[in-house]
Amino acid sequence: MAYPMALYRADPFAMMRRLSEDFDRLVSGAAPAFPAVHVWQGDAAAAITAELPGVDPADIDISVKDDVLTLSGERRLPDLPDGAVWHRRERGFGRFTRAVRLPFRVDPDKVEARFTDGVLRIAVGRPDTDLPKRIPIKAG
Repeated sequence: MAYPMALYRADPFAMMRRLSEDFDRLVSGAAPAFPAVHVWQGDAAAAITAELPGVDPADIDISVKDDVLTLSGERRLPDLPDGAVWHRRERGFGRFTRAVRLPFRVDPDKVEARFTDGVLRIAVGRPDTDLPKRIPIKAG
């Protein structure tokens, strides 16, 4: 793969870091976690996105217990025509499970999930009893 010269001028060690990361992954045998997720939180809720290209929404299970959200499912092998042979196969297939510890307990009735363009978006809310309550100060 050719790298633009501008990349080297901006960061002469970028290629070394990438080679080191690739080597570590090769030696440890560790693959990136699947699915890749992002988690962020607000005061009353958190949002989770998971990249699930090629996964049918019917093959995804979402569960929550206390402060752990678990995604599981299966990415199936595509149907190949008779006589077809793989030339290159870089995407993994099969069953997956990913547990994400959230920064608070989750109210199971306040969970909503949407799946669009291979990205699963989940919103999880805190139980009302766990939300911070503002205490008014009375004069005198």
